[in-house]
Amino acid sequence: MLEDHLRRQDGVVTLAQARRSGLSEDAVRHRVSAGLWRRCGPGVYFADDRPFTPAARIRAAVWSRGHRAAASGLAAAWWLGLTVTVPDVVEITVPRNSHGRAAPGTRVRRRDLAEVDVVEHRSLRVTAPALTVIEAAVSPGGGAAIMDTALQRRVELPALERAHDRNRGRRGSTASRQLLDAAAGGARSEAERLIIRLLTQAGITGWRANFPVGNYVVDVAFPAQRVAIEIDGWAFHSDQAAFQNDRTRQNRLALQGWQVLRFTWLDLTQHPSRVLAQVRAAISAR
Repeated sequence: MLEDHLRRQDGVVTLAQARRSGLSEDAVRHRVSAGLWRRCGPGVYFADDRPFTPAARIRAAVWSRGHRAAASGLAAAWWLGLTVTVPDVVEITVPRNSHGRAAPGTRVRRRDLAEVDVVEHRSLRVTAPALTVIEAAVSPGGGAAIMDTALQRRVELPALERAHDRNRGRRGSTASRQLLDAAAGGARSEAERLIIRLLTQAGITGWRANFPVGNYVVDVAFPAQRVAIEIDGWAFHSDQAAFQNDRTRQNRLALQGWQVLRFTWLDLTQHPSRVLAQVRAAISAR
């Protein structure tokens, strides 16, 4: 039974599990003193005959905070497969009445979560996908791309809205609200305003907004250089018909001698310097 626990739990085991498997507390202490097990926190151990993987690190950190603790933020996003980036710091949500300081490599947030906002995945309590998405998207090291990807594959926008409403007042709540408003349909129009603001602030001139080219109206154009900037919203809004229409439009502009740069709302909000560098490179090369 003990080996089953270690195999299924990334090499991590609790004292309660060890005792149920037939080990006494003295036997557990002996394994620790002999260097066979590593104590990770109160009543939590790691068998040192295997690599200490990211999964082991997150599991041990969460279990060390008690049975009501849950991985949250980027730690939960990674655990649920919403991002491939392993967080340097494990965020853990514990009940408000919990005590104790955060261990190195962890960040503890005290908040009572509704049962609907917690799931158990691979024997670990984590925040449910909807809450995880809205929190990870505004976490340092996260980003709106997490929300966009999740909306394409895993969750529906109304579920994100409900999770946000249940958890108003949390850290990052205002930023989450802005992302949700953009995802609800305002991203493209806001992106058009944003590209104009970026160009103006960067001192880039020679462009025209809503410029007619043949049968099309280009979002932003540099007529002298024949460079067109086309703005998209969030990827999750795209369907096959819209994708095909955008490519047909882009090909026809190219046949008329225009170079087309495509940017999304995420590009403009997450990587504005890169956007400006690509614009400068395009207009200087033509």
